[in-house]
Amino acid sequence: MVEYKDTLLMPKTDFPMRGNLPVNEPKIQAKWEEMDINQLVLERTKGRPEFVLHDGPPYANGDIHIGHALNKIIKDMINRHRSMTGYHVPYIPGWDTHGLPIEHALTKKGVNRKEMSVAEFRKLCEEYAYEQIENQKAQFKRLGVRGDWKNPYVTLTPEFEARQIEVFGRMAEKGYIYKGLKPVYWSPSSESALAEAEIEYKDVKSPSIYVSFEIKDAKGVVPEEAKFIIWTTTPWTIPANLGISVNPEFTYAVVKVDGNLYIIAKELIENVSKEIGWEQVEIVQEVKGQQLEYIVAKHPFYDRDSLVMVGEHVTLDAGTGCVHTAPGHGEDDYIVGKKYGLDVLSPIDDRGCYTSEAPGFEGMFYDDANKVVTEKLKEVGALLKLGFITHSYPHDWRTKKPVIFRATPQWFCSIEPFRDQLLEAIENSTFTPNWGKIRLYNMIRDRGDWCISRQRAWGVPIPVFYAENGEEIITPETIAHVAKLFREHGSNIWFEKEAKELLPEGFTHPGSPNGKFTKEKDIMDVWFDSGSTHQGVLVERGMKYPADLYLEGSDQYRGWFNSSLITSVAINGFAPYKGILSHGFVLDGEGRKMSKSLGNVIAPEQVMKQYGADILRLWVASVDYTGDVRISMDLLKQISEVYRKIRNTLRYLHGNLFDFDPKKDRVPYENLREVDQYMYMRLQEVLKQVRAAYDRYDFSAVYHAINNFVSVELSAFYLDVAKDVVYIEAPTNPARRAMQTVMYDSLLTLLKILTPIIPHTTDELWSYLNEEEVSVQLTDFPEVDERENFKELKEKWGKVMDIRDEVLKALEEARNEKVIGKPLDAKVVVYADDENVFALLNDNKVDFKQITLVSQFVVAGSRKDAPENAIALENTSIVVEKADGGKCERCWSYSETVGQNETHSTLCARCAEIVINHYE
Repeated sequence: MVEYKDTLLMPKTDFPMRGNLPVNEPKIQAKWEEMDINQLVLERTKGRPEFVLHDGPPYANGDIHIGHALNKIIKDMINRHRSMTGYHVPYIPGWDTHGLPIEHALTKKGVNRKEMSVAEFRKLCEEYAYEQIENQKAQFKRLGVRGDWKNPYVTLTPEFEARQIEVFGRMAEKGYIYKGLKPVYWSPSSESALAEAEIEYKDVKSPSIYVSFEIKDAKGVVPEEAKFIIWTTTPWTIPANLGISVNPEFTYAVVKVDGNLYIIAKELIENVSKEIGWEQVEIVQEVKGQQLEYIVAKHPFYDRDSLVMVGEHVTLDAGTGCVHTAPGHGEDDYIVGKKYGLDVLSPIDDRGCYTSEAPGFEGMFYDDANKVVTEKLKEVGALLKLGFITHSYPHDWRTKKPVIFRATPQWFCSIEPFRDQLLEAIENSTFTPNWGKIRLYNMIRDRGDWCISRQRAWGVPIPVFYAENGEEIITPETIAHVAKLFREHGSNIWFEKEAKELLPEGFTHPGSPNGKFTKEKDIMDVWFDSGSTHQGVLVERGMKYPADLYLEGSDQYRGWFNSSLITSVAINGFAPYKGILSHGFVLDGEGRKMSKSLGNVIAPEQVMKQYGADILRLWVASVDYTGDVRISMDLLKQISEVYRKIRNTLRYLHGNLFDFDPKKDRVPYENLREVDQYMYMRLQEVLKQVRAAYDRYDFSAVYHAINNFVSVELSAFYLDVAKDVVYIEAPTNPARRAMQTVMYDSLLTLLKILTPIIPHTTDELWSYLNEEEVSVQLTDFPEVDERENFKELKEKWGKVMDIRDEVLKALEEARNEKVIGKPLDAKVVVYADDENVFALLNDNKVDFKQITLVSQFVVAGSRKDAPENAIALENTSIVVEKADGGKCERCWSYSETVGQNETHSTLCARCAEIVINHYE
């Protein structure tokens, strides 16, 4: 006697239900490594149009953080998608390796750089950088990021440094590079100049002082005994004061207070009176700012003039409208001072201490001097008010200590000569999100010259020589020679050889009659290193330039996006990228910045140990990365539930295909039943939606479309309906093969479109299929298959699904009333008035019994004929009652045909026939 359960075609698959990703992913990655998957992908796509996403280099120091993971996973999803949709996608990951953090790290490890030569210290820096690269490389690979990990680019390699020298040389040749004494951000804690991108702002408490300046020569414009009042929060800069700036358009008032005459902006009288504590204020005279130009005031405690100048930078936001001007300690001060021929006085050394140019304060640290300078002002009777304010102040992003503006001899890249070209290049680039364009445009429009020199050891030397008379030597000949030396020996040669040995053989210069030369000691800003990657990587390796895409965090509008644009436009006249994509920062679950002190840091390694890389990748796909995003273990738990649903749906699809050979068993579209055509149509719609979302880098739309399709369309509808056919019918039954055809297409489509997001999972399941390709990564996304009847089908089945929803509501109500247990216990009687609804209910192409999972489905008369116990819904009135007949032991549905076959008395007629014809 046959066992009925053995006649059911239940799903069979060896693909595990549990992913166990933390254990299995490394095994999958080892397989990728062994087969050299990146090379196989590139060989497969050779000859296609190239798509280049150029990697912005992370800094080679420490473990990767969750922001790195977000960045690299987004890049990987884009690259994987492009390589499966018609492109050849070489991806070269890279590292930024020069700069202060590595010097600091070695100092922390106990390295004393004063005990060794610069070249020896740099060798240690290089070794340390490579150790860090190997550590980070392993972590990036663990995320499942595919790329040329065997040949990454590293900014300390000889060929990269040679390209960087050439970039510098070409910019110098065009006249964009110059040396000047100019105030720059100076970090006493790092003893180096900093670029704008190396600055972060924090709130600090500073002294707030009002100081009076006597007049030496009033030019007959104001009374000689009047005094100018300035306001500053940096008393330490008073020893460097050389002038007072006023706005030419403002009205200034000479006011009488307690017998003294003071000059301030008329609009600020009320504010200043409140701050200083004036009670009786009388306006004696009013003058335009322009009239005050060239009045000479006296420095409060040095025998020195302080010239009154006019400048548009003076505002009425705070202070007195008379601005203390120290050209050596502020950009606006420098600009206005230069216009009036003032010296650039900066009496502060590299460590932030006063030099002999500030008599009475020599050797004192600038911050400690605030108090001493204020006391000196009080002593000479110039201090009108001392208070304190909390305000935002620039800090060194590495040491977290305050920075100052300090004029030092530095190398600069002049922006003004090609600013219009830069702005035009921005206009010609695409931005995701759109606001990126405005942000970068405004930054370039408003930015000053770029200070590219640093007073450190670990970096690319500035390739400049000096003649005996001090003249700077940067010629195409010297640049080409230094670049050649760097390509052969690396930049350490600069510190190992004398200037003469670094110059071309027989080099002469009129400024060196004795043939003696010296060389520049400064190195380049690390942003010049990473800003040269379009030459050091794209051009050096023969890749597409400009690249299709630069993709980094939104902080890079003032960093890598900015410096790369400047160098590329300077030497070639166009941007190094066709488009920019930026992402936000990763915050904790409550929207707070991650910090060790808050204890809210989530490390990628921690996530991968607990959940696996595919869960982290699925989280990246789920968020709108164009703004700041949130992560927490709770959020990851929710993502892991979505993952489980997707994995188990894929597993279920695969399990139902155990006896399906697409070459032999596939049913042509025109022979599919309508329910299968409808599902196929929905699959094509999702594919179309997903392909468009991938094209615009909208991964959260991909995630939601797939998640919705899997949980609503497949799990809650089609796969549920399929059980009555796929399990029950004979193996070769046309309806069963039709459903398997749609399941097969759904499985392959889902595997392919999920591969950019969860490649470990899709490749694992692929290994259980009998497909030609050894990996799903060696396939393309399916093209959208549009059929003629889709529109009509969509319209019709939209209404069918509305009716189905009404039946499901009625079944739910009946279940609550204990009329039935499961839908198969039910007989549904439907009443309808609308002709279209009635026609649909009687349509022989729609099996309502099957799609509502009930045992009996009866279409009765109009709604007025419905009994009182009918449930009235929008389109129908429905009666749910216990199904007629007995329960079939095999398919579990109720039928009056149960028992009609004597041999198989517990089966319905359908099941009895299947068993007799196929299993006896």
